[in-house]
Amino acid sequence: MEVIVADQIIMGLILNAGDAKQHIYQALSFAKEGNFDSADNEIEKANAALLEAHNLQTQFLAQEAGGTKTEITALFVHSQDHLMTSITEINLIKEMIDLRKELLVK
Repeated sequence: MEVIVADQIIMGLILNAGDAKQHIYQALSFAKEGNFDSADNEIEKANAALLEAHNLQTQFLAQEAGGTKTEITALFVHSQDHLMTSITEINLIKEMIDLRKELLVK
């Protein structure tokens, strides 16, 4: 496994979580306009960015489990918070979009 320095992981987490959040809010914007195909496309992009962030987090945890110790900084804690809130927002916005779809069908 390639060892990635903590700063790379931290910035990757922040950037990918931010990208995921940007895409999911764009999806909501499209859904508000009734453009569900574009919304679904943005959801896919949000999911891909979230997966990348999760993979980076997993690498960090695997490195630590393998004996590579790193200092936990405020920036690392921030990156975890950013990832967690992005996951929550993505889940909620997906539900909001599904509700909009259901309302249009009825």
